[in-house]
Amino acid sequence: MNTKIYDSIAKVPNEAAFETARAMAEKEGILAGISSGAAVWSALQLAKQPENEGKLIVVLLPSYGERYLSTPLFADLA
Repeated sequence: MNTKIYDSIAKVPNEAAFETARAMAEKEGILAGISSGAAVWSALQLAKQPENEGKLIVVLLPSYGERYLSTPLFADLA
């Protein structure tokens, strides 16, 4: 892996990725997959750091939630 092309790697708990993907669907109407949930969770953690106050944080969503519609990820959504 070329370590010169990134600043850090975030370890995201599985449940945090699931919960964030669900919250994106429920609150924002964004049907995102698990990887997208992980990316957004990580961005939210960065945004909470004092050195990032007032900064714009951009996150790319790497997965779509369509493949998860019949799984427990979105089972509770009406």
